[in-house]
Formats: sequence, structure tokens, C-alpha cells
Amino acid sequence: MIAVLREAMNSELPGIQAHLEMSPLRRPHGDFPERAAAKQSAVAVILTTHQNNPVIILTKRNTYNGAHSGQVSFPGGRKDTSDVDLEFTARRESEEEIGLTLQTSQLVGALTEVYIPVSKFLVQPYVYTLSELPTLKPDVREVNEIFFIPLESLKSPTIISTMDVKAGDGIIYKNIPCFRHEEHQIWGATALILNELRHLLNR
Repeated sequence: MIAVLREAMNSELPGIQAHLEMSPLRRPHGDFPERAAAKQSAVAVILTTHQNNPVIILTKRNTYNGAHSGQVSFPGGRKDTSDVDLEFTARRESEEEIGLTLQTSQLVGALTEVYIPVSKFLVQPYVYTLSELPTLKPDVREVNEIFFIPLESLKSPTIISTMDVKAGDGIIYKNIPCFRHEEHQIWGATALILNELRHLLNR
């Protein structure tokens, strides 16, 4: 499956098409005006093996007073001024948030960037493969839980569902596209990135 992904990422990415399928609201893409003021960030999309199954690593954020409180995400965050590039940001954040050190040799490639209007972040996802999974150490300040989604489950259409989302202003948005895995509901930018990965795995 990893070999299939590597080959698929060498061709044109499904990008915007995959994002629109899971987008909760209309998101700007391409050369949009917000790009100039967006905060640069990166996430690590890590594929590995857990209990003899190919899986992807996800985290659930702690509850806090912010736009992404309690949401499911990939290890990642804002680019520091000392980061040499965004790929370095993804690896640094992986180590800080879940105690996982990634090497540049484990990089498969980059997926399509995602703009998050509510927090004005422009997120660059990088895909890594890891042959052996060490013991993970979540940052208790940021990470409430680390969990895994089997790649076979991600490929299945039955993982796609909808949910209602309550915004900070009290407005409830109905029928927001999401992925459901066990007790987890995955929506927003994380769902957009996952859906592009799902498209690539199903090529």
C-alpha cells in the first residue's frame, strides 16, 4: 500500500477536488487574497504499522479556549523563525507533540496545502513512512490522545459521514462532512488532508 501511495504522489495530486468533498465551508484556494497574511504551518502525515496493520497516526487536541479545541489533528503547528523550512517544521512538531523523531529519508512527499479561514493558517502537509513504531510520548499540554486509523478503513467509503458542528458564536452548522472512526469524528482541515490521502490510496 505504501508503494502504491509513493507512485500515486508522483503524478498530479487530487488536491482541490478531494478537499471540496470534505469541506465544511467554502475555502479559498489558488492565489487567494488571504494568502499574503496567512500564518505558515505544517503537519506530519505519518504512515506506519501498528498491530501488523498499516495505519495513520492522528491526535486529539486538549480542550482549550481556541478555534481548534478538542479537534482531531495531525502532529504539526506554526513555522518558527528558526525553522529552515516547512518540512523541518513538520518534523519538529512531530517530536514535540508525540515524541516521534522523523528523518528526511522517511519523507514520501507533500500533499496539497490547506487554508484554514477561522485561524488564518496555511497548512502544508508532508507524508512520511515509518517502518517501526517506537513508544509515543504525547505532550500533555497539547495532546489529549494519540490514535490510529487503519489505511484499509480510510480507503472504504463507509468511513465518510456527516455531523453537526457548533461554532464559537453559537451557530450550529448542519451536515458537515466528516470521517468517523470508532468514537472519533474528524472534520475540517484534517478531513481535507485525509481525503486527499484516501484518493491517492484508491488510485
